[in-house]
Amino acid sequence: MTKKEDEQALISPAVKPSQNFENSREAVAYLIVLYQEAAEFLCEKFVSVLGNGESRNRYRAYYPEVRITTNSYASVDSRLSFGHVTGAGKFAATITRPSMFRQYLEQQIGLLIENHKVPVEIAYSDTPIPIHFAIANDPDLVVPPEAAGFTLRDVFDVPNLNTLNDDIVNGVVVTKADGHMPLAPFSAQRVDYSLARLAHYTATSPEHFQNHVLFTNYQFYVEEFEAFSRQQLDDPSSGYFSLVGTGNHSIENGSEFLEGSDKIPQMPTYHLKRADGSGISLVNIGVGPSNAKTATDHIAVLRPHAWLMVGHCAGLRNSQDLGDFVLAHAYLREDHVLDEDVPIWVPIPALAEIQTSLEQAVAEITEYSGYDLKKIMRTGTVATIDNRNWELKDQSGPVLRLSQSRAIALDMESATIAANGYRFRVPYGTLLCVSDKPLHGELKLPGMATDFYKTQVTRHLRIGIRAMEILREMPLESIHSRKLRSFQETAFL
Repeated sequence: MTKKEDEQALISPAVKPSQNFENSREAVAYLIVLYQEAAEFLCEKFVSVLGNGESRNRYRAYYPEVRITTNSYASVDSRLSFGHVTGAGKFAATITRPSMFRQYLEQQIGLLIENHKVPVEIAYSDTPIPIHFAIANDPDLVVPPEAAGFTLRDVFDVPNLNTLNDDIVNGVVVTKADGHMPLAPFSAQRVDYSLARLAHYTATSPEHFQNHVLFTNYQFYVEEFEAFSRQQLDDPSSGYFSLVGTGNHSIENGSEFLEGSDKIPQMPTYHLKRADGSGISLVNIGVGPSNAKTATDHIAVLRPHAWLMVGHCAGLRNSQDLGDFVLAHAYLREDHVLDEDVPIWVPIPALAEIQTSLEQAVAEITEYSGYDLKKIMRTGTVATIDNRNWELKDQSGPVLRLSQSRAIALDMESATIAANGYRFRVPYGTLLCVSDKPLHGELKLPGMATDFYKTQVTRHLRIGIRAMEILREMPLESIHSRKLRSFQETAFL
């Protein structure tokens, strides 16, 4: 601690006592109370300091925390991949934005109470809330530049990169100084960091995200998604009630005009919403594995039930035609962006529930079935690379690897999305559409591409949407596969 910090008085809000709960709704309600009081305290002091200039005091408030203590090593219902701790001990998780995550928290805490027959404790943690994340609750507040008359970090806590990491979800066992092991895959600071990034990249508030996420790499799909959404909003039986676009603009019937944001965001995102959050969010991540990693790194904290890649690819077999579909059941990973987090020797398994849903959706939308389905869809390995113009280099090495891996398609995002789904325990899948065949002289040229886009985009997107609808009807214990869980797993999904 610096001399200046020694001289400053540390001021915090009055600490409410910890409480034990045997009802998840009551527990989450208390989490909301604790978080709101802490965030409101910081916002109030921020406004005061901003108006008065440099403060002689230092202000700090803390995230609330969920804790549970178990004394038994008895196993619980092993068919469920979440909702229980792995053995006796003390477990805890810091929580942010509990109002936003109310449904998720009630579910996870409720399962803990039910499975272990012990209460949960709700209290303040010893983790400070960074001022940037606290004021994110108030859209009228912004963090000023240093020229505002005081140094922000002298008065408030700021994001700490030493604690802002993925150690928990990467399998690094993190035990706090008080002996508590992690209860959730992400800390509160890590969640807040991603919520802020999502708002920036997508130009929509994270609150609008739905539990089923479609990724694409072309704007054409966004236009088709908007058209489909308008049809659904005009159908009272669809269950959808709103379409939210960039800038958080929304419509509730198909004939309304949907405004856009002042500036096109990096990853335009649209949310077709249902009351229970089981709608569909479409994210145009653009091109490349770096974008794919960025999007999934942050969306993962929302704990979606599934994400799928529906984009374009290069077909690698002469038997494929432009417009054919590729259902990935394995991945050749040459994207490199996740090599440290998910080494390439880690197998990325195909998830049966996702695969069958996609295949069923293709059959329904195209009206092909059985052997006839093979005319337009092939299942196999998808290669993901980080060099869009790989054709311009010596092809002997890449082509050999493609052949050895039995690859049937090549893109720049699918394996990244699948690997991050594996890493973050988010069910994943890939259905691509062949847009060119570079190994066979059919390059993606303007005229050919235009014709392809006109004929195939609508059908491809409808297949992705239909697959999500099928997954929506599945019980969570079927979708969230145990094969994605490691030895030391968190209780929270």
